[in-house]
Amino acid sequence: MGDVPVEEYVCTRIRRAEQALMGHHEAVLRGYGLTMTQYTVLLTLSREDGMSGAQLARACGVTQQSMATVLIGMQNKGLIDRQPSAVHAKVMIATLTGAGRDLLDHAYRQVIVLERALTDRFTPDEHKLFCEFLDRATATLVEQTPTAHAAR
Repeated sequence: MGDVPVEEYVCTRIRRAEQALMGHHEAVLRGYGLTMTQYTVLLTLSREDGMSGAQLARACGVTQQSMATVLIGMQNKGLIDRQPSAVHAKVMIATLTGAGRDLLDHAYRQVIVLERALTDRFTPDEHKLFCEFLDRATATLVEQTPTAHAAR
C-alpha cells in the first residue's frame, strides 16, 4: 500500500471534513425542518428563481425522481410554488414563495456561522492558500473520475 498510514491519506481527510460539514449543516437545518437537499433547493432558487425539477436535481446532485419527491413536499409546506412552463406544459417550474425565502434567510444566518468560524481559523494568506489547495484537489478528483465511455 505504501509508506503513508491510511489516516494520513488526503482522500480520508477530505471525506472526514465532508462528513463533519454535512453533520453540522444537517444538525442546523433539522432545527428549521429542512433536509440538506431542501436547503440547497431554496438556496439555488434564491439565486436563480424559476427552475425545472431536472435543473434542480443537477444543482443538488440527486436524481430527478428524488427531486420530484422533494419538490412535492416543499410545495405542500408552502416553501415553493410550481407552475407549468410557458415553453413546455409538462415541465413544472419551481419558484420560491415568501415563506420559503423567509425560512432560507433564517437558516442561512445559522449556516453562515460555520463559514465565518472556518475563515477566522486561518490567517488571510492561509485562507487563500487553503482555498487554492481545495480547488486543486477538487480538480484532481474530477479529472480522475472515470467516465462511462472510459469504463468500457
